[in-house]
Amino acid sequence: MATTADAPPAHRPGVVKALVGLLLGMFVSMLASTVVSTSLPVIVHDLDGDQAAYTWVVTATLLTTAISTPIWGKLADLFNRKLLIQIAIVIFVLATAAAGFSQNPETLIAFRALQGVGAGGLAALSQVIMADIISPRERGRYMGLFGAVMAVATIGGPLLGGVITDAFGWRWNFFVALPVAVAALVIQQRTLHLPERPRRAVRIDYVGIVLLSAAVSLLLVWVTNAGTSFDWWSLPTALMVGGSALATLLFIVVELRTPEPLIPLRLFRSATFSLAVVASIATGISMFGTTVFLSQYMQMARGATPTEAGVMTIPMIAGLLLASVVIGALISRYGHWKPYLIVGGVLLTAGTALLSTIHYDTPFVLVSVYMFFLGAGVGMTMQNLVLVVQNTADPREMGVASSGVTFFRSLGGTIGVSVMGAALASQATTLTGERQGDIATALSDLGAQGATLAQELQSGTIPQVAVLPEALRVIFEDVYAQAIAHSFLIAVPVAILSLIAIVFLPNTPLNRMTTTERIHAGEADLATVSTSTGMDALPATGRTPALRAARRR
Repeated sequence: MATTADAPPAHRPGVVKALVGLLLGMFVSMLASTVVSTSLPVIVHDLDGDQAAYTWVVTATLLTTAISTPIWGKLADLFNRKLLIQIAIVIFVLATAAAGFSQNPETLIAFRALQGVGAGGLAALSQVIMADIISPRERGRYMGLFGAVMAVATIGGPLLGGVITDAFGWRWNFFVALPVAVAALVIQQRTLHLPERPRRAVRIDYVGIVLLSAAVSLLLVWVTNAGTSFDWWSLPTALMVGGSALATLLFIVVELRTPEPLIPLRLFRSATFSLAVVASIATGISMFGTTVFLSQYMQMARGATPTEAGVMTIPMIAGLLLASVVIGALISRYGHWKPYLIVGGVLLTAGTALLSTIHYDTPFVLVSVYMFFLGAGVGMTMQNLVLVVQNTADPREMGVASSGVTFFRSLGGTIGVSVMGAALASQATTLTGERQGDIATALSDLGAQGATLAQELQSGTIPQVAVLPEALRVIFEDVYAQAIAHSFLIAVPVAILSLIAIVFLPNTPLNRMTTTERIHAGEADLATVSTSTGMDALPATGRTPALRAARRR
């Protein structure tokens, strides 16, 4: 029989109602992103883009998401969080709609970058607001709602995007989220009521923002272009890597000196925060890198249409949905989180390792099992790493602590997509060169059609494999399957690193108080200490009984 301490916490009145607008905002963000995922090969092809453009269409959003996440998190500690998340929705959706009018890859990449600014706000603020209204111990059951929304958007988005692309054209994918965004704004305004927070002096670390943006941007531009636009060992490499290192060093100096740092470096004194950051970086690389290129694998290596590619990724989303809902409920029920995180790390490692073995003719049942493992691993680790950090973070720094973990996860994902995309492009070029004889023979057998296809292939644009003649299609399916599997192999060692970091995470019990309640408890404790009676009662440890009791809850 469960004890009172082990019993599942009761539902807080009004929490589900307050979460409706928040969940809709997250749904808008995910839908606008996933609805174009299956159509990206078609989009890049129609805009005459190459593999580097394909990678940057994805990387641009991840880059600005990573850079803007800690900024939004810091703003959340300074300004009205409800207003901030509404601003983030507006930025995200307007940028997404504008991307639908793109006429070339450069314009699309620019609007996708702006889209990432809004996505960073939604990613950071949703976690912070959840901590405002739900305690860590209770949060698992509500994370099931986020898991359901994530699953609906992630499953329905690619399917809807494929249908829209096949029926009306890919541009309509960028407009589908507009009515949902309007509904999210209206519902948030009416239902999301956050506790009043004490006013404080506002100081924004502008220098830190510039230096962080420069460090991350230079690193990713180098990773994406090295080996293609210039050699790995060259003057551009030295300038970009050196510039990124210098900007990082200056960023650290500024963060140590500024009164309101963008990312307070004192957070890294906590073993929980530091290890969660390491695990989040590795998880981001494995999660974003593999999922981005799985859609390309389905279309380039298995000849699937955008709609079919959406259907074929359902096993991965099923794993994510089941893991996030079931594990969230178990964490709330019993209060134990670490065993589930360890299992999630094992599944994440197994999924990425198995996906690095796929070929164009691998039985789809096996591919589905591999995707399910990856999805389950993501579902067990992604949100719970934020949860354990929020559980131990200073409640007055909940914004920067939550966004810090999310930032490093996004940064890891951005680096992962860039590195894996560069590896994919390089491997595909090498393998295509090795098969030039077979390609030339197949083209010559096609006569006039072969001459037209030869010009298209020589332009460097990504071919539409599904519509190629059989003789050519088999060659390119084999080339891209090998290249994509090779890029998946890069994620394996970082997934192992994530598992190691999770194993060493301190197994701190989950707190039963919300961020607001923890702040009020701290203020009440301080008021007690300030009285003579309170001072007399203060033990030698410097903590009052009230605070010790609050920490045990």
